[in-house]
Amino acid sequence: VQLQASGGGLVQTGGSLRLSCSASAPRFRIYAMGWFRQAPGEEREFVAAIEWNDGNTYYSDSVKGRFAISGGSSGGNAEMSVYLQMNNLKPEDTAVYYCAAVPRAGYMVAPDVRLAYEYEHWGQGTLVTVSS
Repeated sequence: VQLQASGGGLVQTGGSLRLSCSASAPRFRIYAMGWFRQAPGEEREFVAAIEWNDGNTYYSDSVKGRFAISGGSSGGNAEMSVYLQMNNLKPEDTAVYYCAAVPRAGYMVAPDVRLAYEYEHWGQGTLVTVSS
């Protein structure tokens, strides 16, 4: 599965951006998709995720209420897409944002989509810079 993220850029504090990510795989091959970010000198951290089976969404505390994850496909073998609407951006949101996918498999225990190691496929990242 290949992932292609886009939509990053430079925005002022309080502004908005919408990140997009397309996966070269249909819905039946993907369990969940998520967004992670990595600021300079920091470790990669979880931002948001969506599980396709039931549409459950998850957010880190730092973005809850400001960011919204969504996505889907047009059905059949169509590619999956995931979006991250980011509102009321703050300088501390500055980071490279990565989209990632958890493959669909016969899990005995459902993956914890807040954990990076659950994700097998990663995109190349898109830079978001929030100026103060």
